[in-house]
Order: sequence, then C-alpha cells, then structure tokens
Amino acid sequence: MNKSSIGARLAAAPYLVWSVLFVVAPLLMVVYYAFTDDSGNFTFLNFAQLGSYSDVFVRSIWFSLIATVVCLVLAYPVAYLIAMRHERTQRVLVMLIMLPMWMNFLLRTYSWMAILEDTGVINSILSKLGLSPVHMINTPGAVILGMVYNYLPYMILPIYSVLAKLERSMIEAAQDLGANRWQVFTRIILPHSMPGIASGLTMVFVPSVSTFYISQKLGGGKFDLIGDTIERQFQTSYNYHLGAAISFVLMVLILVCMAALNKFAADDEGGLLI
Repeated sequence: MNKSSIGARLAAAPYLVWSVLFVVAPLLMVVYYAFTDDSGNFTFLNFAQLGSYSDVFVRSIWFSLIATVVCLVLAYPVAYLIAMRHERTQRVLVMLIMLPMWMNFLLRTYSWMAILEDTGVINSILSKLGLSPVHMINTPGAVILGMVYNYLPYMILPIYSVLAKLERSMIEAAQDLGANRWQVFTRIILPHSMPGIASGLTMVFVPSVSTFYISQKLGGGKFDLIGDTIERQFQTSYNYHLGAAISFVLMVLILVCMAALNKFAADDEGGLLI
C-alpha cells in the first residue's frame, strides 16, 4: 500500500466516522425498533397498526405532490431567466434566491402566520380596501403555501445549475436550422434540464412529505402529516416502536421515489446522447 492511498484513507476517516455515527447508526436503530416490541422480540405488529394511518400517508403524499408541482412551475422560468443573464447578474440573483434560506426556518414559518392570520397583513389590507376578509390560516392551502415558500429555492438552484451549463451555441444552431422558440425549448432546453428537474423534485418532495412544523403552525394541527404522527409517537405517546415503523415506511417511500426520479433522469440523459 503506497503513501498516497494511506493518506487518502486517513483523510476519509473523519467522514466515515461521521457517516457511521449520524447516518448508519440512526438507521439501524430505526430498523431495530420497527421490527421489535417492548420486550425486544421480533414482530410485525408495529406495521400492522399502520392501516389506521393510511389517511395520514395519503394526505402527506398529496400535499407534497401539490407543493412539488407548484415549486416546479414557479422555479423553472425563474431558473431559466437567471441562467440566461450575465455571470455577474447570475451571482446576484442566486444570492437573492438563497437570502431567505439564511433566516431560521421557524422564523420564516412564523412570519407566514402573521401574514395569513384573520387579522394579519393580507386581511388588514383587504379591510382597508373595503373588501371582506379571507380565512387563510389553518387551511390546506396555508400548509402547501408554507411548503412552497420554504422549499422553492431547492427547486430553483438545481435547475439553474444545469441550465447555466447549457451551451448557447446549441440554441443558436437550432434556430439557424429553422427551429422556432417552442421547438428550441422542447427539443434542446427542456431535455438538457431534466437532471436538474429530477434533483429539484427530489429535494422538494423529500422534506415536504416528512415535514411537521409547517403543518402544525400554518395548519393549526388540523391536518396531520407523517412527520406530525412520527413526532407524536416519540414526544407524546412514547411508542418508539410504532414511530420507528412509520419512519421506516416513510424512508422506503422516499428511497423508491428517489430511485424512480434518478432512473427517469438517467434515461432522459441517455436519450440525449443518441
């Protein structure tokens, strides 16, 4: 074994220790508690109880899908406009996109509570304009809005990073060959941006489907999501085994979604090379 390989292993050692302590070990604990009872015996009873939480799973997936689609619709044109600017302008715009992320997640959610409340900013403006107030807080729309606001940058940045690397000469060549704007977008820009879209979908859907604080504050606790149920099992009911079983199913769901998105992105990228 040469010195360079020894040095590489030593350099990687802290990351391996970190991964074992904060990734592998927690996952093993989740698996252990999910498949055991209070006596430590192997059982599937924890998973048998998940049928009563089917509505929670459906609601969580539905809200997350809506939030992810909305983020994609909003993020793609923003990412495209940023990518088409000069480099200096791109850096400024990307900083502005990341700026809200520098603020604490809890503060961002609390700010939306002040905006959406019945006596909040929006309804105060409507009252001054002589319009009837609109009930927005503690609704499904408020929860989805919170997801979109908090996770929109995670959709913009990966799409932008891909579009920024797109060769302008390819667009110019397509235009020289007679392609109109729609053909340029559907045949050049959109296919090349698929890896960024897949990454963005994953980065938005995963935290959305597992969130719990947004639903508690903007939904008033009326719309239980998977994250709320897991938190309740660990913080209130102290049923670690059921909480671990729900976490295990959520983890499998996320892994399946990520695998499907990665396969989709890989297939599309492979198609570009043909």
